[in-house]
Amino acid sequence: MKKYFRIGAFLFLLFLGYLGFTNYPKLELISGFSAKSVTSGHFIDHRSQEIIEKNDNDFDVLGWATNQINESEKFATATVLGLKQRKAIYRAGLGGSLINDDFDVNKPYEVPKRTKSSNNLSFPYGDVEPKDTIFSNVNYTKLNQVVANAFDAKGNNYKRTRSVLVIYKDKIIAEKYADGFTKSNVILGWSMTKSITGTLFGILENQRRFDIYKPAPIAEWQNDNRKYITTNDLLHMNSGLEWDEYYDRICDATKMLYQEEDMTRSQVIKPALFKPNTHWNYSSGTTNLLSGILRKQFKSHQEYLDFWYSALIDKIGMHSMLVETDMAGNYVGSSYAWATTRDWSKLGLLYLHQGNWNGEQLFDPSWAKYVATPTDTSHGRYGAQFWLNAGNHFPNVPRDMYYCSGFQGQMVAIIPSMDLVIVRMGLTEEPQFDFNGLLSGIVWSVRKN
Repeated sequence: MKKYFRIGAFLFLLFLGYLGFTNYPKLELISGFSAKSVTSGHFIDHRSQEIIEKNDNDFDVLGWATNQINESEKFATATVLGLKQRKAIYRAGLGGSLINDDFDVNKPYEVPKRTKSSNNLSFPYGDVEPKDTIFSNVNYTKLNQVVANAFDAKGNNYKRTRSVLVIYKDKIIAEKYADGFTKSNVILGWSMTKSITGTLFGILENQRRFDIYKPAPIAEWQNDNRKYITTNDLLHMNSGLEWDEYYDRICDATKMLYQEEDMTRSQVIKPALFKPNTHWNYSSGTTNLLSGILRKQFKSHQEYLDFWYSALIDKIGMHSMLVETDMAGNYVGSSYAWATTRDWSKLGLLYLHQGNWNGEQLFDPSWAKYVATPTDTSHGRYGAQFWLNAGNHFPNVPRDMYYCSGFQGQMVAIIPSMDLVIVRMGLTEEPQFDFNGLLSGIVWSVRKN
């Protein structure tokens, strides 16, 4: 009996050793994700550690992490089974940032200057609560049923929708929040941030300060075939550069987000595998590279920080929005913008009105067409930092719909033919959440005049 016990114990230890060997490289990513998530969720949206761990961090192996929040010094740490401690700090104006042991927390830093103008206008152009508007062509019973169906029934937890907002002809016709969330909660948009980053190039183009069709201004590329890559190629995720992006394993994207000091460099160092405009490949590294290109357009770091807000975010009243930075001070343009559901909708409304915001033209109307035109190699799925329905991915939704999309099912959908903007924020994506059902149900509820 003892012999079999020793053999069993040996096999068990061998199994534990195997698990440790195969998962040890992941531990730093797990603790990094957890520390960053806890820091940002707690200090930006004031969520408790318990709620963050139960909801935002409730997937895969994040349950292995042990988190601690330091309220007075505004940081959080995470370890996995007591190993691989990571730390993320919160700085007002810059949000949460993962840091390493070399980072000087006492070093002075610049923050973006924010402006908020007050007026007596109602949403979306001001802060006054919108008045109810009844449209004769809207079937409100059907609409409210469709929106309610996007949320979990009591006792269920698989749709995990946090909010749905429907805007028709600039008026809110439906708005619903899950228990524990309100119109005041700021929610991480993940890759919807890419659409913010891309829009800034449209604004620079409109200001005659940048030409996206010229070769990308990357010094390291000038002596090899990467010198032919244009900013237009980068905006379309069509550069031909090497990159792998998955979120269930170690890859270029996870190493960038949870290990790199300067995230704008991760894509710069990658070789070209294909000629530009011949191979579409989704890359968060490319969007952070675009953030780095934006930084080079300004004489100072302060101007770069201010531009995102003065030219776009505060300009259209997205005053709740916060875009977080990496250790090097770059906006993480691929992934880290937070805003209320209503403020996220304003980006959609800006595009619905082809760059015009309450009479001011932020980008040329042709830019809206540009971002919504399929890149050659994406089979109608992608434009320029926006996803598309041109390839009929959502079969019961108008083909002209284009949208911002983020991890765990964040969406801002623009449907020009229906004069609709639809926002859904949550914790699940396809196929677990039925986006086609939500979008098509809303569309069918709005009968055009």
